[in-house]
Amino acid sequence: MLDPGRYALVEDLGRPGYAHLGVPPSGALDAASLRLANRLAGNPETAAGIETLLGGLSARFSAAATVAVTGPAVAVSVDGRAFGSHLPVPVCAGQTLTLGTPSAGLRCYLAVSGGIAVEPVLGSRSRDVLSGIGPEPLKAGDVLPLGVPAGVPAGADVVVPVPAPADLVVPVTLGPRDDWFDDPAGGLSAGWTVTPESNRVGLRLDGTPLRRAVDGELPSEGVLTGAIQVPPSGLPVVFLADHPTTGGYPVAAVVRTAALGALAQARPGTRIRFRPS
Repeated sequence: MLDPGRYALVEDLGRPGYAHLGVPPSGALDAASLRLANRLAGNPETAAGIETLLGGLSARFSAAATVAVTGPAVAVSVDGRAFGSHLPVPVCAGQTLTLGTPSAGLRCYLAVSGGIAVEPVLGSRSRDVLSGIGPEPLKAGDVLPLGVPAGVPAGADVVVPVPAPADLVVPVTLGPRDDWFDDPAGGLSAGWTVTPESNRVGLRLDGTPLRRAVDGELPSEGVLTGAIQVPPSGLPVVFLADHPTTGGYPVAAVVRTAALGALAQARPGTRIRFRPS
């Protein structure tokens, strides 16, 4: 690794099933993009890749490989030769792969034929930033092992990057504690802005605070990825893959699973309106 860019992590599809041990599910925040990158590189969808924050990564290869970069559209080059994202790219031993910075969106995914073969922890190679489980964030000088290629890269005539809009309408299911708020449906749909304090644990939102209808404290209870938890400030936090497994603040609604990838690409300043159903 010559330069990991702003922040780069090894991620696969996570380690679900360990909430009873206090371990979050973790894994790629935009799972669909990692799955696509793996397919393009000839890997099983479950293989580990690299999740980069705003691109900027540069890596020299010691062996020939096929790579694919997905997520938002981003410049990809090999020894200065330009390639597009969202397609298989051949890299020879000794060549350097470089990612630019996407003009929209937040997280790009790099898959390499054979997958990133770091040692798994609890069945996953993912970094969990909350508990510190899994490989450390990448840094210059790191050498990453690769697995044995398992298939033929799956090229396609056209794979169109999904745009990351400045305004998102996110479907949610109300509950389980929506009765703790005055007009939770109206409050959630009023409009929110993603703040710079957001990370892999959760999106922190700013807007008109939700008003509590019930005073008092709630005993800690289990929470899911996508849970919209509301602390005393009334400003929601949308839990992402590295969220705590329990929480003591009421959850007003839960984001539908299909919408989590769009939230993973929401930069600070993105406007969000929840659509309860």
